[in-house]
Amino acid sequence: MPQLSIWYFRTAILFLIAGICLGLYMSITHQFEATGAHAHINLLGWVTMAIFGIYYALNPIQAASRVAKVQYMLYTAGILVMGPSLFLMLSGNQALEPIVAVSSLVTFAGVLLFAVILFTRRA
Repeated sequence: MPQLSIWYFRTAILFLIAGICLGLYMSITHQFEATGAHAHINLLGWVTMAIFGIYYALNPIQAASRVAKVQYMLYTAGILVMGPSLFLMLSGNQALEPIVAVSSLVTFAGVLLFAVILFTRRA
């Protein structure tokens, strides 16, 4: 399996653990205002990263490219900043809205880069 797939799977499981911990925290404290952050961490962090890992496992030539590694770093950085800042913003710290916005755009850039990789794939 390509190293990039392993990176994606390992990162995805860490996001799943973070998402579950956040869900448990919300349940224990009965504070559900940050449900959106919980959903983003699980869907963008766990599910989407696992799908990226599967794609690269099935396409090892693509996984070996420099652009695929950049895509991993860009997407991961976006989620790492967006998840906690979104949680804090939804919990009442509105000053973090610009950070959430920029990190969302970084995450989206990672998705767009994956689309470029997907559509320019050589057979």
